[in-house]
Amino acid sequence: MSKTNAGRFFEDYAVGDVITHAVPRTISGGERALYHALYPARGALHSSDEFARACGLAASPLDDLITFHTVFGKTVPDVSLNAVANLGYAEGRWLAPVWVGDTLSSTSEVIGVKQNSNGKSGVVWVRTTGTNQHGDAVLEYVRWVMVKRRAEGDAPDAIIPELKSVVDAADLVIPEGLDFSNYDFMQAGEPHRWADYAVGEVIDHVDGVTIEEAEHMLATRLWQNTAKVHFDATNRPDGKRLIYGGHVISLARALSFNGLANAQMIVALNGGAHANPCFAGDTVRAWTEVLDKAETPAAGVGAIRLRLVATKGVAGALRGDDGKYLAEVLLDLDYWALMPH
Repeated sequence: MSKTNAGRFFEDYAVGDVITHAVPRTISGGERALYHALYPARGALHSSDEFARACGLAASPLDDLITFHTVFGKTVPDVSLNAVANLGYAEGRWLAPVWVGDTLSSTSEVIGVKQNSNGKSGVVWVRTTGTNQHGDAVLEYVRWVMVKRRAEGDAPDAIIPELKSVVDAADLVIPEGLDFSNYDFMQAGEPHRWADYAVGEVIDHVDGVTIEEAEHMLATRLWQNTAKVHFDATNRPDGKRLIYGGHVISLARALSFNGLANAQMIVALNGGAHANPCFAGDTVRAWTEVLDKAETPAAGVGAIRLRLVATKGVAGALRGDDGKYLAEVLLDLDYWALMPH
């Protein structure tokens, strides 16, 4: 009997399956340092204990996307090791801050399956929950992945879950104690507050970053993402390693600092699509559209819903006349963030 694991294929998933993912991970300050080295991340709340304490928190929490990448990475050997592509996200919520020293684990429930018409692959939907060492949920989200079949065969009955297009503002979880009443805009880097943003406004984040193979590979290993398409150049017909989608998300989020320095915490992921593949050598730029705004019960804290687009093209360009994403668009991410009111 083989002791190695080739990973799950499409026919290995059934709705209702609950998968406990291996290898819990204790997060240290090293993850933060590497994250800030890989991306131009400059959010004050995630950089300074003193700034975070002035905002009512015990210390600076880890970057929200460190939590996301860590929880996500745990799922890869069981969900997307044999993926063709990660297709989208929905119903994501950050439920509690993660601190240096916390240990994160992940579980996923299969909530949908649908075989593709070619019979060689299918789409699997999973709801993943990340928990800390106390058993408290820190993150939950749904994602769907196109996964190869091991061999052609009968198609299972298609079950496609009904998912909310937007997390209700009333369901956003505000970290306990968060208070932006005495927020220091000078230390944060920009003067723009919640009231300064208008629904429909488009912000060009100006800067661009050319992706290098070494940075992408370091990031993929850092989050223990073992998907073959990111490591093995022979796994794709074009002989290229696909840039990990989370790398593009973090890069775009970091670039958005220029114009959104005060969008301090991500609290929900409404939806997202990796619109086109990204490869080493691509130069990534970012722009944001303001989609909505909402009050919160926390002192001085407003919620702002943002569409973050990573692109090789120009700001504001998203879809063609046919309704499809333009070829230069890499990422379309819809999220809620917290900002001083």
